[in-house]
Amino acid sequence: MHKFVSALAFAALALPVAVQAGEETVMIKGSQRTIPATVTLPEGPGPFPFVVMYHGTGSNRHEAGNGYDLLAPKLAEAGIASARFDFAGNGDSPVDYKEYTFSSGVADGQDVIAYMRGLAQIDDARLGVLGWSQGGTIAMLTAGRHDDVRSVVTWAGALDMQGAFAELYPEAEKNGFAVMEFEWRTPLNLSLDWFKEARSTDVAAELANYKGAVLAIAGANDDVVPPATTDAIVAAAGGDNKSKSIIDGADHTFNIFSGDMSAFNTLIAQTVDWFKATL
Repeated sequence: MHKFVSALAFAALALPVAVQAGEETVMIKGSQRTIPATVTLPEGPGPFPFVVMYHGTGSNRHEAGNGYDLLAPKLAEAGIASARFDFAGNGDSPVDYKEYTFSSGVADGQDVIAYMRGLAQIDDARLGVLGWSQGGTIAMLTAGRHDDVRSVVTWAGALDMQGAFAELYPEAEKNGFAVMEFEWRTPLNLSLDWFKEARSTDVAAELANYKGAVLAIAGANDDVVPPATTDAIVAAAGGDNKSKSIIDGADHTFNIFSGDMSAFNTLIAQTVDWFKATL
């Protein structure tokens, strides 16, 4: 199995999360497919800034150890609304993973952003995006391709995926897709179109088009996406307000499965503080 996995979302290891009063699960009628999403709103009438969360490989909108479910109420406490959603073929998505590519991920995210902007409580202009691992790739592409993103945060974000899953490429080239196996979930069908996009997309060059705020966070012990990727993200981003953070002792999932939540709590605090300051 390839090491590039962001979402160690074993059902048996998922952490309990209390449902927030301002939280709702919705099925968004997107431009290409139906998109399952969970929206969390702060108390009060707003209008609130908002963050859209992009999940990583093989995961879903709740993320590894329910990490996004843990973040959303903390954002709400800070007066920030959020939406987390399932990419095609993951979570509650009704379609096959063959439909997932970089461009489909960006498009689905745009549909979620449009849905949020249709809510009376949302301040349309104050948009942030967050992505974990490959979700970070999609978040950075979103910022580079759309000039309405004000702030970006990546958690172990992958800047260069041109060589990812190379061992599966011959199978995809032969069959139109390759079966990606995981230890914690059912297999996914990774399309040849995904490979073509990944191999032809220069994420760093696209991120250079983005002039807003960027925070790249990684764990010092991440053996999936090198922590030094944070330096490359900061160097690539086209704006002036950009920073990185390396969390000591943290792995690719920021130790969320270890029973010690200190690294993950640090991750949440840094993320909330950044969005409070930049949205």
